[in-house]
Amino acid sequence: MNTVDGTDKQLLQALSAEPRSTFVALADRLGVSRNTVQARMNRLEHSRVFLPFERCINPAALGYPLTAFIEVNLQQRQIGAIIAQLARIPQVLEAHGMSGQADLLVRVVCSDAEDLFHIDATILAIDGVERTATSLSMSELIPYRVLPLIEGDGGATL
Repeated sequence: MNTVDGTDKQLLQALSAEPRSTFVALADRLGVSRNTVQARMNRLEHSRVFLPFERCINPAALGYPLTAFIEVNLQQRQIGAIIAQLARIPQVLEAHGMSGQADLLVRVVCSDAEDLFHIDATILAIDGVERTATSLSMSELIPYRVLPLIEGDGGATL
C-alpha cells in the first residue's frame, strides 16, 4: 500500500466529512482540478485505501439489531477449512486471527438471543472448532472511524 501525502489526507478528510461528494465538489473544496481529484481517487482505490462500501450498511435495517463477538479456539491445522465454513454463515460479518487465548475473534449479527444461540451452535459444529466464548455487545461506544488517524500525527494522546 502506498503512503498518502498531504493532498491525499485533505481529500480523505473531505470524503470523510461528505462521503457523497462529487469529484467537482472535492476539487473546489481542495482548490485543485477535477482531473487531480479523479487521478488521486483512482490511485487510492487501486492502492486499497478504501474499504468495501458495503461496510456502511446497518445490519439492524436488515433485521439483525444485535452484535456479538465470538472467540473461537480451534485446531490450527484446520484453520483454512474453518475459515471457509465461517465465510458461509451469512451472519458472520468479519473474523480476525488473534494472538492470545483465542485463535479467532468473529463478529456476528443476530436477530435475537435464540438466533445467536443457533449461530454459535453452527460455529461449534464446524470440524476442528474446539470451543467458543460468546459476548453480546451492549452498545457500540466508539463507532468505526479513521478520521482521527488522518488528522493526527500518529502518536497516542491522552
